[in-house]
Amino acid sequence: MKNVWKILGIIVLTLAIVSCGVKKNERSLESIKAKGVIRIGVFSDKAPFGYVDSNGKSQGFDVVIAKRFAKDLFGDETKVEFVLVEAANRVEYLETNKVDIILANFTVTPERKERVDFANPYMKVALGIVSPDGSIIKSVDELKGKKLIVNKGTTAETYFTKNFPNIELLSFDQNSEAFAALKDGRGAALAHDNTLLFAWSKENKGFTTGVTSLGDIDTIAPAVKKGNVELLNWINAELVKLGNEKFIHQAYNETLKPIYGDSIDPESVVVEGGKLK
Repeated sequence: MKNVWKILGIIVLTLAIVSCGVKKNERSLESIKAKGVIRIGVFSDKAPFGYVDSNGKSQGFDVVIAKRFAKDLFGDETKVEFVLVEAANRVEYLETNKVDIILANFTVTPERKERVDFANPYMKVALGIVSPDGSIIKSVDELKGKKLIVNKGTTAETYFTKNFPNIELLSFDQNSEAFAALKDGRGAALAHDNTLLFAWSKENKGFTTGVTSLGDIDTIAPAVKKGNVELLNWINAELVKLGNEKFIHQAYNETLKPIYGDSIDPESVVVEGGKLK
């Protein structure tokens, strides 16, 4: 009888070890290939970077890059499942294995690097401030006594909370909610990535990006779950390959240039090969 219990104990221990191993590696490159689809987190309401069109399809700069990842991984760009995320839940979606990669205008920060692993960058960005033409905000000083609209979980929220705690922030989960609040006059201005504001103000007459660059120049990069070195290395190698083709420039020309026109220098936005010049 003792031998039976020993055998059962060994079986249970073995199953536990195997189970832990599967759980640990369920987002490995090998398991992704075995599933035949890669899950990539993108925005639904941040045109022209990531948005859902009238047909319910994900579109935008980040989406074009995501499809290319799938094409090079599986030989088919449709082998990608787009998971819609918000700024505040991007880290959580990686930590809880809801996505394999985040490609949602994810700015690299020291705080985020403690919880996720960032690949090399594909884009540069700074903060900007957009406001109505009738009362354009041209400096942070002009926000004194006024409400500033931001999105939860963004670098804009972090920047103003840390550096200008006396400025009242009106925070929203979704981009669409934040911009609606600006249009409704619930805030004097809105702070966000300058690359987004340049595009938004061009498509929404009556608003101007009065502060075009604020704080440091940051980078935007794909992110994976902390410790997923295999997938991280694949992404970095992929970015080098795409850099040789100038693919990020191609994605820019397809999705951003039609909106920016010649008013924005692509070199101020695009990073090829995962390396800053």
